[in-house]
Amino acid sequence: MTLADLGWNESFAQAFAPFAAEGCAPARVTLELKGYREVTGENGARLGECSGRFIHSAKAPADYPAIGDWVAITPQPGDDARVAIQAVLPRRTRFSRRAAGAEVLEQVVAANIDTVFLVSSLDGNHHLHRLERYLASAWASGAEPVAILNKADLSDDDLDSMRAAIADVAPQLPVFVVSARTRRGLKALGPYLQPGRTIAFLGSSGVGKSTLINRLMSARIQPTQEVRETDNKGRHTTTQRELLVTPGGTIIIDTPGMREIQPWAAAADLAAAFADVAAIAARCKFNDCQHTVEPGCAVHAALEAGELDPLRWESYVRLRRATAHEIRRVDRPAQQQHRSQMKKLTKDLRRRIGEKHGDE
Repeated sequence: MTLADLGWNESFAQAFAPFAAEGCAPARVTLELKGYREVTGENGARLGECSGRFIHSAKAPADYPAIGDWVAITPQPGDDARVAIQAVLPRRTRFSRRAAGAEVLEQVVAANIDTVFLVSSLDGNHHLHRLERYLASAWASGAEPVAILNKADLSDDDLDSMRAAIADVAPQLPVFVVSARTRRGLKALGPYLQPGRTIAFLGSSGVGKSTLINRLMSARIQPTQEVRETDNKGRHTTTQRELLVTPGGTIIIDTPGMREIQPWAAAADLAAAFADVAAIAARCKFNDCQHTVEPGCAVHAALEAGELDPLRWESYVRLRRATAHEIRRVDRPAQQQHRSQMKKLTKDLRRRIGEKHGDE
C-alpha cells in the first residue's frame, strides 16, 4: 500500500518537508489501541508510541494523534515492529468532542476527513433536529456533509416532504435515499467514493452505519445488530477507531466517538449554508443586532413581510446557538463576550420596562 492509497497529497508532503530533513518517515494513524496507535506507511503497519519529546511538547489532549492523522515517525532501535511518533502534521479537518475529566478540553476524535455521511434511517429513527446538530458538527470540522437516508426498504414515508424539510435546513446539502440491505441507491454515492478520499459516518445507533460500511467494503468487516422494535434504536456495534480502505480505494474511518462529537469551532460554512439569512441580517440598522427587540431589525421585517420563512430562521438560530454554546465551553474570551452581551440585553430590557411604566 502506497502513501497515495492512504490519502497522501502534495499539501501533506509540503507540511512534512521539515520532518523529512530530520530523518522521519510519514505514516497515517489507522487504528487506535489503548496507549498505542497503529500507523501505516510505505513499510506497512507498525505499532506507534508517542516519543518522550512529543509527550513533553503536547499541551492538551487535542495535540495527540487521532485516527486519520498523518504523523512523522522514526524507527525504534532493535524493534522493527515499533516506531516512535515524533509529530502530528497540520490537520485539514478535525472532528472533536469534550475530553474526559472535570476540565473542559478538546479531544480530536478523527482527522483529515474529506466527506462525512450523516446517516439517518427511515424506520422511525430520522429526526430533523438531530440532523441539524450533525450538520453543525460537520461544518465546524471543515468536512463536506452528505445526508444519507438509509433503510428505504422499511419505509412508507413521504420522501418528497422529507427532502423538502431537509432543504429548508440546508438547501445545498446533498441527500441520498439508500438501502444498505438491498443495495438500493448505493451507486449514486459513487462521486464521493473516490480512491484516496477519506469518508466518515455520523449517526445515532441503529441507523445502519456498520451495514453500509460492510457493503462498501464488500465484506462483513463490522458486526451488526438488530434495532429494538419498541423504539427503533440500536446498540453501538463499533468498538474501536479504525481506518479501512475499500476495494475501490476509498478510505473509510469508523469510530464510536463520532456519535459524541460537538461543534468546537465557529463554522464559516454556517453562514454560507444560510446565505439568504445572512444577507437579510446584514441590512439591520445596528451591526450588533441580536434580532430580538432592536429597532430597525431587518430580520423581523423580513419575517413579517414573508420574505424569510420562519422555519428557516428557526433552523438557523438553533444551529448558530449550538455552535456558539460549544465555543463558549472552551473559549474563555467567548464566554466573557457572551456575559457582556447578556448584561447589555438585560440592562436595555430593564430600561424599556422602566420607560413603559414611567409613561403610565
